[in-house]
Order: sequence, then structure tokens, then C-alpha cells
Amino acid sequence: MKKILLIVLSIIILGCKNDKKEDGKAEILNIVTTTSMITDLVKNIGGDMVNVQGLMGAGVDPHLYKASEGDVSKLFNADVIFYNGLHLEGKLVEVFEKMEGKKETVALGEFLPKDQLIGSEYFASNYDPHVWFNIEFFKKFAIEVTRVLSEKDPKNASQYAANEKAYLIKLDVLQAEVKNTIAKLPEEKRILVTAHDAFNYFGKAYGFNVVGLQGLSTATEAGVQDVQKLSNFIIDNKVKAIFIESSVPRRTIEALQAAVLSKNHEVTIGGSLYSDALGDAGSIEGTYLGMFRYNVSVIVNALK
Repeated sequence: MKKILLIVLSIIILGCKNDKKEDGKAEILNIVTTTSMITDLVKNIGGDMVNVQGLMGAGVDPHLYKASEGDVSKLFNADVIFYNGLHLEGKLVEVFEKMEGKKETVALGEFLPKDQLIGSEYFASNYDPHVWFNIEFFKKFAIEVTRVLSEKDPKNASQYAANEKAYLIKLDVLQAEVKNTIAKLPEEKRILVTAHDAFNYFGKAYGFNVVGLQGLSTATEAGVQDVQKLSNFIIDNKVKAIFIESSVPRRTIEALQAAVLSKNHEVTIGGSLYSDALGDAGSIEGTYLGMFRYNVSVIVNALK
């Protein structure tokens, strides 16, 4: 990590990239994003007026992600860097801090109203960073991305605004669909047990009791006592299914299932949910809208 920081500082000292082509015409904006959710969002707002490079692909855990030298090069050549913030990208925070004042870094989570965030005495930021599972918060992300892009590239501001309007309509449709789908699941069955606490905002929005085997960050592993405690909870509440996550090793949930089965209670693995990353690029689940619909369908069908 120290080596990477030295590279960052050295590159910054050398100066900033020229934003003009040799013929005097402005280049399209170079944008670097961290999580795949933010990458998808910026592509929707920026369209073909921006070049977006996401650091984290499908199945990548942002809590544990470390910047490579290639990442540092992308960050240096960016006009704007969008990231989640709220300490989600814990191991990248120091890199971003070194770039402040030299590069435009935008922590989207920092623009959310703090009184609406879920706090935690156990997490470094004191807030749950998995804010994209509240669609209203993701709308605020879209508005902020539009503002930044418009300020950076005012000649295309009207097109950014049009793209934002179209995307916000899609998010409104998603909200209505999710609400209707979840309404089919009785309230007493809305208990969501996953590998780590990534779904608290989802639970708050749709009336789920969300329980994660690990805490808000995957940096700490679940212990034997955690597994036993949660297995008892599953039995006491007659939970039908538990869920693995695409960005967390499945062994954590398999260990939980084994603990439940050892106590003569059956619980199935209801499927794999996308939590800290979208699905494969080019797939339906590789978009924020597709990921959300997929997750809701898997959860409702498994818990019915």
C-alpha cells in the first residue's frame, strides 16, 4: 500500500493530464468509478459523452479491495473519480485522501442526509455504507452525478439532465415493481439471513428483519459463536431459507446451514444474492435495475 501511495504522490507532483486534444477540441470526460453499481449509474447518466472505467467488477468485495498500480494510473488520468464513501472502500480511502485537491474525487454517500443513514457502533464510519439498497438514496446518487458532470462539462449539461430524467423514471418503475412483488410475501416470513449485513437499508424500506452472519464489513470473519447464535435464531423463527452473496465466500453460509442441520432443523440455501457488486458485465444482473429485480425475485420465491 505504501508503494502505491508513493506512486500516487509522484504522479500528482508531475502535474495533471491535459484535457485538450492536439487539435484544440475537448476530450470526452474520463471517469473512474469504484463499485459496479456506481459504474452502471455513471454510464447511464454520462452516455457516450464520458469514458467510464470501473475498478471493481462482478463478485468483487469493495471492503477488501486494494488498489493496483494499474488502478493508480487510471485514477491519475481521470477527470472525475466517483466512489461510494462511508468507508465502503476501506482500503482505498488513503489513496483518495492523497488525491484531494489534485483530483476531483466525489464520495456520493457523503451527500446523503445523515439522519436517514443507519448507524453502527461497530463500524468505523458509524454508518452502514450499503446505501444503494435504498432506491431513494440511489436517486440522490443520480442527481449528484448529473450535477458534477454538468459542472465539469457544461456544454453537454442538457443531455446529462435528459439522461438523468430518463433514469429516474426507470428507478420509479423499479420501486413500484419491487413493492408489488414483496407485497406477495407475508410479513411474518420477511426474515432475511445473509452472509453479512449488506441489506439493512433494503430491510428498512420493505419491512424485512435482516440478520447477517458477519457485520457491515467483510474484513472480520464470523466465529463459531456467531454461527451458533444465528443457527438458534433460524430455528426459533422457523426461517425457511438463507442466502449466500456473490461477493462473499459461500463457505460462511454453508457452515451456518450445517449448524442448523446438526440441530435437526432444515433450512435451505435460497440462492445467491448480489450485495456489494453487480452481476457479470453484459448480463441483466450486471445493471443496477436488473440486480435489484433479481434479488427481490430470489428472496420472495425462497421465503414463500
